[in-house]
Amino acid sequence: MLDKIAKAFDFQQRALSLQAYRSEVLASNIANADTPYYKAMDIDFRSAMMAADEGQKSLALARTDSRHFGTTDGSGNRDFASSLQYRNAVQRSLDGNTVDMDVERGAFAENAMKYQTTLTFLNKRINSLADAIKGGQ
Repeated sequence: MLDKIAKAFDFQQRALSLQAYRSEVLASNIANADTPYYKAMDIDFRSAMMAADEGQKSLALARTDSRHFGTTDGSGNRDFASSLQYRNAVQRSLDGNTVDMDVERGAFAENAMKYQTTLTFLNKRINSLADAIKGGQ
């Protein structure tokens, strides 16, 4: 029973994890806007979610030793660092920094909105399951 409930929340959990990681990446870009030779990075959300979905469907190797490399972090979330890509500079600066604050602010706001939307879907799903458990009262 609990496995079915866990599967019902799996997609939203992966989406929230990826969106939270993307927020960290975008915040790092904004924080390093004045750092010489800093290269702005971003994540292709679609390909990262597809890779996470494929990772869920494929057989995973067991980690029998803590020194083995894995595809998840300690909490079981997929490691999205492999999905990082350098962002193409709209206009390069003289110091080699590729961070464009307008692009970063827009991407951060868009990601925050998508994160909130995912939370709303998750909340609706939890409420519908709670109603089903209560008998639709």
